[in-house]
Amino acid sequence: MKIRYFDHAATTPVRDEVIKEMIPYFGIDFGNPSTMYYLGRNAKKAINNARKQVARAINSKTREIYFTSCGSESDNLAIKGFVYANKDKGKHIITSKIEHHAVLDTCKTLEKQGFKVTYLNVDENGFISLEELINSINKDTILISIMFANNEIGTIEPIKEIGVIAKKNNIVFHTDAVQAIGNVKIDVQELNIDMLSLSGHKFYAPKGVGALYVKQGINFEKIQDGGEQEENKRAGTENVAEIVGLGKAIELIYNEYDEYNDKLKTFRDYFLEHVQNKIKNIKVNGDLEKRLPGNVNISFDNISGGELLYKLDENGICASAGSACSTANPMPSHVLTAIGLDSKLAENTLRITFGKDNTLDDINYLIDTLNKIKSKKM
Repeated sequence: MKIRYFDHAATTPVRDEVIKEMIPYFGIDFGNPSTMYYLGRNAKKAINNARKQVARAINSKTREIYFTSCGSESDNLAIKGFVYANKDKGKHIITSKIEHHAVLDTCKTLEKQGFKVTYLNVDENGFISLEELINSINKDTILISIMFANNEIGTIEPIKEIGVIAKKNNIVFHTDAVQAIGNVKIDVQELNIDMLSLSGHKFYAPKGVGALYVKQGINFEKIQDGGEQEENKRAGTENVAEIVGLGKAIELIYNEYDEYNDKLKTFRDYFLEHVQNKIKNIKVNGDLEKRLPGNVNISFDNISGGELLYKLDENGICASAGSACSTANPMPSHVLTAIGLDSKLAENTLRITFGKDNTLDDINYLIDTLNKIKSKKM
């Protein structure tokens, strides 16, 4: 059975060009970048080249890029590292109710340590209110952390406006851009972004490697003890091969930006048009305009996301549900709850995310399969 993959927001396959770039650092150029001899210097040179590739992609300085193991670590390092280093200036953080758990759980941990956190509401499309953001700022506010684009419903937040508000109030602005990299053009200087998290496996690099941008001059502490790697901000021997892969992947995705994103948007719009024609009473979640090009999040009236996933999998289709459930304790997605969906509708939700290797034939197969599954329920 042919596998048709529609879960690129969860992870992406590693590109052949990326694998080719990585291979020497598993064998020939295996040196530890902290050593002084040739093999180590060569590995260090490769890391610095990847640092330049990431910096070019988001218009930062090379020395403002720090490599991590993933987006979650980048979020933890940005938020904890900054507030620990600056707690004498204030202990109030502003975030939103629809952040990834890497941000939400980090904030919950900080609350237990005496920090205050404001969780902004979102409207029915997933947008924060800029007015509520402004009204939440007080003399103790030191950090605003708002995701660039939501991983479930694809809504792109008003990042530029948030950056202006943060700068005007002398507050550091962090954004989790894990879903946005490759799907949105990002200029950290133009957008007044002070810290930005990203993860390689969302744009055809390997799992297990990420990066954090921190604007020069911003003080933050390392949160992992050990060596002095990454300018003494992230202890641990560098994952050279995967760092090289991340650098190559981010370079490729932005070199192909227009073609890649036009393709995703075409697929998304085609899918929405045809699936709504065939299946009635579908609710599309998230904004239809300010949205990631390859994201579709839809709720059905009488079939659960779990059942849908099971039946899609039987037909060789990989997708994801809009609810994070376990057998023992089913809980609707915090994102879908925040935008006002009742628990039943939230549990009847499917997320489809397209990628560079999908074809129109794949999408027609997905539409036909969904229609057959849904027809049997009626």
